[in-house]
Amino acid sequence: MTVQDLPHLNATLNALSALLVATGYVFIRRKNIRAHRACMLSAVAVSTAFLVSYLIYHFQVGSVRFDGPPTIRTIYLGILLTHTILAAAVPFLVGTTVYRALKGRIERHRAIARWTLPIWIYVSITGVIVYLMLYHR
Repeated sequence: MTVQDLPHLNATLNALSALLVATGYVFIRRKNIRAHRACMLSAVAVSTAFLVSYLIYHFQVGSVRFDGPPTIRTIYLGILLTHTILAAAVPFLVGTTVYRALKGRIERHRAIARWTLPIWIYVSITGVIVYLMLYHR
């Protein structure tokens, strides 16, 4: 694997993270705490692997400019803006959410998880969209 392969890996990890988070949500709605925990901790591991890979790629390559048509570029920049702002919050939200769960502070866990879950899924999905717009035009 070369550094040029990392965007593809990153998109795959983002998609897998979204799938694990959504599946974890389904499990907790069904009161399957063990499966919920497994999915969510797996999502944390996958998201951590993504972050490491993402940072390695961008330290090596720098930023990648969108070269598409101006109208599509405007849409791309709008998605990228919301993605970037919310992505900066995800590690803190996820860390706090997981910490509260592991400490048994379930009511406080639920309170922040209501915010963490949709933001985490949004960031994961928009990460894939950004990848597709940059590398598969």
